[in-house]
Amino acid sequence: MRTGLAALTLALGLAAPAAAEPVLLATIGMIGDPAQRMAGECVRVEVLIGPGLDPHLYQARPSDIARLREADRIVALGLGLEGRLGSVLERVGAAVLGASVPADRLLTHGEAPDPHIWMDPSLWATTFPALAEVLTGMAPDCAEAIARGRDAEMARAAALDAWAAEALDSIPAEQRILLTAHDAFQYFSHRYGLENAAIQGISTESEPSIADIDATADLAAARRVPAAFIETTLNPRAVRALVEAAASKGHTLEIGGSLYSDALGEVGSGAETWPGMIVANVTTITRALGGTVPPVPGEVLP
Repeated sequence: MRTGLAALTLALGLAAPAAAEPVLLATIGMIGDPAQRMAGECVRVEVLIGPGLDPHLYQARPSDIARLREADRIVALGLGLEGRLGSVLERVGAAVLGASVPADRLLTHGEAPDPHIWMDPSLWATTFPALAEVLTGMAPDCAEAIARGRDAEMARAAALDAWAAEALDSIPAEQRILLTAHDAFQYFSHRYGLENAAIQGISTESEPSIADIDATADLAAARRVPAAFIETTLNPRAVRALVEAAASKGHTLEIGGSLYSDALGEVGSGAETWPGMIVANVTTITRALGGTVPPVPGEVLP
């Protein structure tokens, strides 16, 4: 049938239909967003775990299995982030970006590696060559364009990092404590000189205990922490319980706003891209902790 259709096409003097671009399926938006800008029109990039969804807890649905099978390549972060998808991703031969990060730059929580490397733009940019290599393998004719896209994204990450440092450096020394629901901001705090504190660890598999909340409230009261932050992928009840526990100890702890931790924002939120996510978080944190947000350079946001 295909041979007959091709012959008919040639006989009629019609151009054969162009082959559809290959599909890269990224597990998270923080991978998919820069990948699509690198790829341009050469590769179509799709994201498995969308806005507002927690990759630590995400379980594959029947429709996801079909997408995983049909994609030409799959890219995951690894490092334990896609915990419940780990065995599925291994079976389908997903490329693992976390493996490209220099080992001496990985942070840990206990003995486990911390997977939240996109929170440090300078570190996240070290994964872009590996991502570009995957894209080039899918569309070798676009190698030069993908290389230009890679270089542009690395330059964007450098500009984003410099802007974030300027903003966060303006926070007064005594207020440089980042208190969040779960420990997704260790790389962020390490990069920008903040003290990192969280109610629970890097995974959200379990709910924080009353003891966890009470211990964090003791810290907030003792250090006079001005604000704690909720996260868009988590139920805010733990942070609200923390605010109440701090009040019982005589300390007023404000909710400083919502942060994007394990997923990008919805379209129109301003955090629907990876750079937009970082800009939104830096802006919220800086303002809540008493700093001043400088203008965002034009080259930072796509």
